[in-house]
Formats: sequence, C-alpha cells, structure tokens
Amino acid sequence: MTVLTYFLTRIDLLLYFTICILLYFFWINRSKKSNGKMPPGPKPLPFIGNLNLMDLKKPHESLMELHEKYGEIFTIHFGPRKTVVIAGYSAVKDALVNQADDFGNRAETPLFQLISKEKGIVLSNGELWKAIRRFTLSTLRDFGMGKKTIEARIQDELIPLIENFKSHNEKPFDTDIIMNCAVSNVICSIIFGQRFEYQDTEFKKLIRIVGENEKLLGSPKMVMFNFFPRISYFLGAHKQFMQNFEDVKAFILKRIKQQRQVFDTNAISGYIDAYLLKQEQESTKAETHFDDENLMYSVLDLFGAGTETTSTTLRWSMLLMMKYPEIQKKVQEEIRTQIKQGQMPRADDRRNMPYTEAVIHEVQRFANIVPLNVSHSTPNDVYFRGYCIPKGTEVIPFLTSVLYDNTQWETPYEFNPNHFLDAKGKFVKRDAFMPFSAGRRVCVGESLAKMELFLFFTGLLQTFTFYPPSGVSREDISVKPGTGFLLFPLPHLVCAKLNY
Repeated sequence: MTVLTYFLTRIDLLLYFTICILLYFFWINRSKKSNGKMPPGPKPLPFIGNLNLMDLKKPHESLMELHEKYGEIFTIHFGPRKTVVIAGYSAVKDALVNQADDFGNRAETPLFQLISKEKGIVLSNGELWKAIRRFTLSTLRDFGMGKKTIEARIQDELIPLIENFKSHNEKPFDTDIIMNCAVSNVICSIIFGQRFEYQDTEFKKLIRIVGENEKLLGSPKMVMFNFFPRISYFLGAHKQFMQNFEDVKAFILKRIKQQRQVFDTNAISGYIDAYLLKQEQESTKAETHFDDENLMYSVLDLFGAGTETTSTTLRWSMLLMMKYPEIQKKVQEEIRTQIKQGQMPRADDRRNMPYTEAVIHEVQRFANIVPLNVSHSTPNDVYFRGYCIPKGTEVIPFLTSVLYDNTQWETPYEFNPNHFLDAKGKFVKRDAFMPFSAGRRVCVGESLAKMELFLFFTGLLQTFTFYPPSGVSREDISVKPGTGFLLFPLPHLVCAKLNY
C-alpha cells in the first residue's frame, strides 16, 4: 500500500509539473503572438481581485482615482473578471471612433445575459446587431426622429405636463414619476403608436418598476452578481430585479399580441407595426434576424432607454435651476426675448438661444448620468496605445473621465454653462461632450433626446420658476447623485411658480 501511495504521489507531482510547464509555454507563446502586454493596474488579491479598492456605491469615483494613478488605460480585476478601463477624452475617442471595429462588441455580463440573451439593440453583437440597429434607425427616422413630426409629439406632451405642474399650486411635489411619464409617452407614441394618461394605473406601475430596476442595476448586490454570478444567483440577489423585468416583459408582450391581432399593412402606426411588416417581408427567407424575441427585446431597449435617461436629465435640470437661480433667470430672459408669449418653443429656436443650449449641455455634462457607459469588449486581440488587449476582454470606455477631463474643461467639477459659450456668448460645441457615448455604439435615440431636452426644458422654464420648498436654502440643495446604473438626483421636492 505504501509503495502504491508513493507511486501515485509521484505520478500526481509529475502531472502537476507537466501541466505547469505546458501552461507556461502556452503563456509564452501567447505573449509572443500578441507581441504586447496588458495595461498596468493594481495587483489583484486572491478571489476578490481589486474590489478592496472599489466603492461599489460610487464605482465611478473609485475609477477616477485609479485613472489619476495609472493613466489613460489600466487593468482592474472585479473579482475574477479582468476588465480594461479606457479613460480621458483622447483615449476614449481613439478607442470608440478611430478604432471603432476593435472595440465594437458588447461585453458578456452575467446579468445582461440572463435577461437579454444577446438580443435586441443594445446588447446584441455581429450581424444581428447590425441588422436590428439599421432597421431601428431607419424606422425612428420614418416616425419623425429629428423632424417636425416628432417635435409636434413632444409639444403635445408638454401641455399635460405643464397642467400637472400647475395643479400643485406652488406646493412642493416630487417630479420623479410625472417626468418619467411625460418623457416615456414620447417614445411610447413611436413604439406603440399611442400615449398613455398619467393616471393610467398599469402605465404608472410600469414607469415605477423601470425606474426601480435602473436603481437596482447599479446597487452593490447587483454589481456583485456580475462579479460572482453563481454565488449571487444562489443567494437570490437578482430576484427583485428579475421580477420587475418579467413584469415589464409581460406588458410588452401583451402590447405586441394586441397589435399583431389588428395589424394592417396599410396602417403602420409605430415601431411594432413596422417590425411586423418587416417580418412579413422576410417570411420567405430561410434565415432572418427579425424574430419575435428580437422584437420584444428591441422594444424593451427603446422603452427603457427612451424613458429613464432623458427624464433623469430633466430632473437634474430643475434641481440645478433651484440651486443656481441666477442661471435660471438668464435662461428665462433669453426665452422671453426669443419666444413670443403664448407660443410654444420649437426646435428651430435653438439656433437663436445659445445660453439655453449651453445650460442644457452643461446639465448633461455635469449630471454625468451614465458614468461607466455600457461595457464594450474586444472581438479580437487589440493593440491599443502600446498594449495588447486579448480577444473577449471587457472594456469600459469611462465616460466620467471624459465629461470631467481637466484637459478639456476649465472647471470640470463645477456647474458652469460657460463651458459651452465663447467670449461673445455664442454657443460652442465641445469635442469632449460625450453623454451619448460615441462611435458605432452611440445611442440610437440621440437626436430624439436632444429635441426632448430642449423642448421640455424650455417649455417648463417659459411657464414656471422653480425654487426649493420653504426652509430649504440653495446651499441645502445637494447635487450629489444617488446610487444606480444611472446617476439619479437624490430624492427632493420642487416648487413651481407660474411666470404669468
């Protein structure tokens, strides 16, 4: 027995050393093949990687500190997940624009894989993504994105929103749900061909759970789910998020079913109808990307992105106007000068309203609502700025580091509309203004969001002056964000006084 044990132990040791040697030569060959090295970064600890350096409630702040230490490109280990962070305007632009194909894929994150199956617009890759994105952009343009027709829809939505604000009679109220409802109705009119009343119980529930999931998505327990999916899945960290997701999914599927039942090729009223028509046109093809799953996930992407990002930015704008009443007053003076009383703002007014445009752009920059972007990945080994990033590596094009880049902005941590004005007070575009990301994966609804921000913001400030509730001074107004995938304003109340 002793001889057998000794013999087996020797075999185990021999096997162990053989594996080590093979792995060593594999690593050497891989290094020679890549002819490069991974970007630098903090040394990872066993199991947790660099999580000891991260504040999971404010990961963008932790990454900014690492950016200051390691420069424009560095490697960080989120538990066992190795991720490359690209930081600063120059590097992010270089990656997303100049080397767009090298950083064009979406990363495979456990939570998104669980809910999306790499379908739809945002999280798909390859030919599927190209086909769905191309169709979506074309359809959005057909339904007026960037044109007069969508301008009219936004103006129509501005009317009930103003009436709702008036109904509070200058008493403090929360703008969260009502602003989400108004903005969501614009994308709903494009997707479903109709808007919803603000008091619609099902619609309000939908808006609430979409907002809740955006907050859950950035919570520490959901962040940890992506780092340690098996443990987190066992502990049920994702259950509330998944329940909310299933509720939204059920609503979307019901709407698709309803529209399929009354579908008329001669009466295309929205995105769903256009997709059903596309399915009919492709029905004779042996293979098509336009299946029912892609329809559902594309609608989910449009609904979620078309609701939360713009409404969150508008809520930041009202909070900042309360914080800086002198800026609010200057915007209102420009509105009075350029827009006749009783006339609604139009998209064309932007060219004559440089200060208002500057304020809106500065709200987007300062609020920094998508700080980490949506992760990309490398479809092949990528050579970037002297380093080799292996195929399939998750990459974060770090938007906070662009919007707060001190080489691009004079006062990056201050709310300063002068960032977008020249010495003569004319509006100036800034290359480092990237709230919608850049390159191939830039937000498909960028032009819609820009029009919504201008028309809603200008229409609200034309009608109201926003100020804090009694007993709250401007110094008491916090501009620190809450925790979430998006950076939301902390809970607050608003008072709206009629300007006439």
